[in-house]
Amino acid sequence: MAAMIRSDRRAAVLAVVVAVSPFTACDASAQSSVPNAVQGFSQNRDQPVRIEADALEVRKKSNRATFSDNVKVVQGDTTMRSKSLEVLYASGQQRSPNANTAKSKRPLHSDQPGPSGNTEIKRLEAGGGVVVTRKDQTASGQRAVFDTKTNLISMLGDVVLTQCGNVLRGDRLLVDMTTGVSHVEVDKGRVTATINRGSGTACQPPSKPTTIAPKPRK
Repeated sequence: MAAMIRSDRRAAVLAVVVAVSPFTACDASAQSSVPNAVQGFSQNRDQPVRIEADALEVRKKSNRATFSDNVKVVQGDTTMRSKSLEVLYASGQQRSPNANTAKSKRPLHSDQPGPSGNTEIKRLEAGGGVVVTRKDQTASGQRAVFDTKTNLISMLGDVVLTQCGNVLRGDRLLVDMTTGVSHVEVDKGRVTATINRGSGTACQPPSKPTTIAPKPRK
């Protein structure tokens, strides 16, 4: 039987974002390897996930928890916001990660235990409009799925990536948590990008051009 919990105190869980380099120009292909905010989950993999929401529904038999309304997921310097979030926890007691396990393959853990007392997360699915932020990067879409079995994060539906005035649009964003490589894909047409070549580094405005006075005629 599902238990409903509502309180002003926020609950617990994760986040998503990217590398800090400007977008590169896209070619005519429907798939381009690009930096994005969601890659922050890969870089913060060894840190626990904290989840906050206005409401929480727990299903103990299936080890699932559904967070809803003003959902906020934080992992390290990455934050994900959505209307809803479904979390599938691993069954059994908590297992300590092997110190020799590569960072990109370590289990994902929440900072609070799930229905079975295990903090290990098998799958996250956010919906209702998803926005991921990290430093100067933002990634948004209709849904986001974090599957630890395939070690893949997918952002789906009207995906928009922004950084320092640069904008990249597509239908899907796929981030491989093992390699850290991400791709933007489209079903039809091309990936579109708007590159603000006038912006400086670290989102600082470009320096003012130097004015050179003309030499007086003799």
